[in-house]
Amino acid sequence: MTSAAEYVLGTDEAEYQRLGLQHRLWSDLAHQSWMHARIAPGMRVLDVGSGPGHATADLAQIVGSTGGVTAVDESALFIERLRENVRARSLENVQAHVADVQRLPTLGLPENSYDIAYARWVLCFVPDPAAVIAGVARLLKPGGRVCVNDYFNYESMTIAPKNPAFSRGIAAVGRSWRERGGDPDLVGRLPRLAADAGLRVTHLRVHQRLARPGDTMWAWPDSFWKNFIPRLAQTGHLTQREAEEFFDAWRRVGEDPHSFMLLPPVFEFIAEKA
Repeated sequence: MTSAAEYVLGTDEAEYQRLGLQHRLWSDLAHQSWMHARIAPGMRVLDVGSGPGHATADLAQIVGSTGGVTAVDESALFIERLRENVRARSLENVQAHVADVQRLPTLGLPENSYDIAYARWVLCFVPDPAAVIAGVARLLKPGGRVCVNDYFNYESMTIAPKNPAFSRGIAAVGRSWRERGGDPDLVGRLPRLAADAGLRVTHLRVHQRLARPGDTMWAWPDSFWKNFIPRLAQTGHLTQREAEEFFDAWRRVGEDPHSFMLLPPVFEFIAEKA
């Protein structure tokens, strides 16, 4: 992730709790991706943009005491949370670093030493994803793999029936990411970025999900709107009235048993080092 000052979603307590919920609701996709990447006990894993370490702890348990996980995130607040989490779970095979994932070589980690690198919802936020992929490629062993979960066609998400107030909010989310150097359609560029770094794409598929009012997954966008839409009003990406109209549209669709939300497409991407 980018720094606490730059990370578009913030690093406060509300975002920490939202990330925990998000990890649990999408943990099935993460574990599917890890199985396709063939993560196994004894491996060394690099968690790129680890945030507060929800995935880090799971990965540490999978690789076991004979393996290890190195977590990297630029938020000192999140790294401290990560260290608290792994201590609470008695995981002794985790190292954590506060660093910019766009500058992995500055960490002095040994090249050609990691079996797997994992990045989830990270590359879409950084201004230079090519630098991240190039840095990861140098750290992977020959035959090592990078596994990514991220977005393409992000702004296709919508509620059904469609509502112009909701659509304005989605467009504002996309603008806010791009103005900070991010790309909510990052996966569209990822195969080329991987090839330029000497990686061969071995797996690419999309996970398209929807949520209905009352579903467990409905809590995922609901928590995002509560945290982020007020930020967009504060930064001027939405007017206060537009933010209120967005929440009114979201409330009404949530009360309609015949409605649903098409969630943003999340991609599973794996590439291998020659």
